[in-house]
Amino acid sequence: MNDGTVPFDCDVFVIGGGPAGATVAALLARAGRSVLLAEKARHPRFHVGESLLPANAPLFDQLGVRDAVERIGMRKLGVQFVSPDHAHTTRLAFAEGWDPLLDRAWQVRRAELDRILFDRAQQDGARTLEGCRVRSVAFDAAGVDIEADAEAGFDAENAERRRWRARYLIDASGRDTLLANQFAIKQKNPRHNSSALFGHFEQAERGSGDREGDITIFWFAHGWFWYIPLADGSVSVGAVCWPYYLKSRTKPLPEFFADTIALSPPLAQRLAKARLIDGKVYATGNYAYSASRCTGERYVMLGDAFTFVDPVFSSGVYMAMHGAFEAAALIATHLDEPAKAPAARRRFEQYMRRAPREFSWFIFRMTNPAMRGFFMNPHNPLGVKSAVLSLLAGDIHRGTPIWASLGVFKALYYIASALQPRRAWQAWWRRRRNIQGAGSVPGENVQPG
Repeated sequence: MNDGTVPFDCDVFVIGGGPAGATVAALLARAGRSVLLAEKARHPRFHVGESLLPANAPLFDQLGVRDAVERIGMRKLGVQFVSPDHAHTTRLAFAEGWDPLLDRAWQVRRAELDRILFDRAQQDGARTLEGCRVRSVAFDAAGVDIEADAEAGFDAENAERRRWRARYLIDASGRDTLLANQFAIKQKNPRHNSSALFGHFEQAERGSGDREGDITIFWFAHGWFWYIPLADGSVSVGAVCWPYYLKSRTKPLPEFFADTIALSPPLAQRLAKARLIDGKVYATGNYAYSASRCTGERYVMLGDAFTFVDPVFSSGVYMAMHGAFEAAALIATHLDEPAKAPAARRRFEQYMRRAPREFSWFIFRMTNPAMRGFFMNPHNPLGVKSAVLSLLAGDIHRGTPIWASLGVFKALYYIASALQPRRAWQAWWRRRRNIQGAGSVPGENVQPG
């Protein structure tokens, strides 16, 4: 254990160069902090999670990267829903939400977006390291010691062990969840249990005009699909499935993915003339989890390093970046006014759980027939449709008065379920059975098959 006399290499050490880590590094460096940002891979690197929310736009504005995002992104003005129980497609436009300024987002290649944010942190004064995988951290009364394997040039086989000492640590390591694993505080979400298969297609059917960039959600018997058009003409397609379905696989992943797509005829029609790019299909398992805390005496966990929820509402990048903005203020309190830090941490813990909680209420019910009915046949009594659209846009923390209308929506949902008790009970039992006994699938942390 360090005795506290070793000099510090930086004020803040950030693990992970994705949206959370790069954003908080940029903000802290702008504020005059000494920041070291370490990314295990080298940008550009593949990452799933291509669909953004309108609430990302103000964050991009504050970072000064909105123009760059618009250059790489496909404009996204709404979301479409396709149900096997309905003959029509429903489209919800973000402009129908309570805040007309949150009327658009983008679909992006994450390799390009993450490169933009990483470069922004470097331009704002953060020292950046790529090919640097943090192996362990150790805390003492004065700071934190970090140990990592850093590649020599581009030669991963000749990585050398490096050590740094910092006043404060930010874990933005994504689904590696470095601190949550080290502290043994990572918990699978007991109410949600799913896995995903996904790949990219070219020559797929796309919409036209303002609808070309819409994300489409297709429900099917074993879960749901995403369909995300990208600016380069390709389309990202993924199936989020219950564990029992993934366990049934007896053939190579690309063939199993093709069979899964065939279970949704409207999706299969869109992909009838499409080709799977490079023949690659990716898989990831044990989707939803959370750490029991996200802060401590000298650390904070951000983005997927803290919690991951089902991506049906494309909330991941927004929650990661928004959390980074809040964390920058928390870290300033810790470094400048340490006596106020315990209270600031308690507030931060409560704040960071709000967005996952609000999104999760809808996520847990997305496969319920009553919820599907609301999305396929939306109405706006007392502003409920506008309020739900505001939530889908990520308008959770901006003070927009959507909560009374969301309360009405939830009441209507419970009433609809109570009026059809047999169907509601069957849906509850089916979900309870589906989330039991998840097994891993090839590629726990996103691997091609």
